[in-house]
Amino acid sequence: MQDAPPAPFDDKLPREILPVPAQDGSTLPRLVAVMRRLLGPGGCPWDREQTFESLRKYVLEEACEVIDAIESRRPDLLKEELGDLLLQVIFQSELAREQAGFAIDDVVGGIVDKLVRRHPHVFADVSVKDSGEVLTNWERIKAEEKKNAGVLAGVPRSLPALARAQRIGEKVARVGFDWESPEGSRAKVREELAELDLAVQEADKDAVEAEMGDVLFALVNLSRHYGVDAEGALRRTIDKFTRRFAHVEARVHAKHGGWGALGDAGAVPLLELDGDWEEAKKADGR
Repeated sequence: MQDAPPAPFDDKLPREILPVPAQDGSTLPRLVAVMRRLLGPGGCPWDREQTFESLRKYVLEEACEVIDAIESRRPDLLKEELGDLLLQVIFQSELAREQAGFAIDDVVGGIVDKLVRRHPHVFADVSVKDSGEVLTNWERIKAEEKKNAGVLAGVPRSLPALARAQRIGEKVARVGFDWESPEGSRAKVREELAELDLAVQEADKDAVEAEMGDVLFALVNLSRHYGVDAEGALRRTIDKFTRRFAHVEARVHAKHGGWGALGDAGAVPLLELDGDWEEAKKADGR
């Protein structure tokens, strides 16, 4: 049985407090002021030691925590994690004020100008018939802005591999480099699986790695054709596996006292573990 789709996000809040009255960002100067104080003379020693390079890992970590908060369906947690991510923007903008020739108003002004420029159907007299045409126009305008950059230049190399593969597929599809239907994409999966089977038969480890990558890339493209987020789909399956394995592990502890109690990590028969797994699937109900 498949996992049930998540409930609407606002199910976590009473209807009478939705939506929140419009806000204008008037509290942002306070955050800038706090950051300046932390980075100024007599401020925080740790903050004053940071560089763009040292903060890279925190940007990634905070972005991932925002994703986790979205998937938790908890607005209170999302509010907190968005604040932590915003802190990274303000933090680096203040470092840039001293070291890179720009500051927070330049960052905000830049994105405002970009949004207006890339939404001519809202801020100018361009007409569009649907969201697909909006994306096509976005890529065209972006290409005009970055005349010497390739179609894939804006896809970060540091994205998780599945997410990067999907963004690459989306980018090239917008310039017409794509299968015309999901059937073509599905045929490509079959082709790549056959090549993987051949590499396995030949016991060529390097070829197996290369063909495994081709299979994964083809599966990501197939996901895109069906409107599925490949990264989210895999996280969903990992969460499901983790949940069910926790049940198996609890059964092993209940029956044997733990994995090592029998003297060998592989001492619990696989048939028994499979039975516990099936029990977990039934208990999970998804």
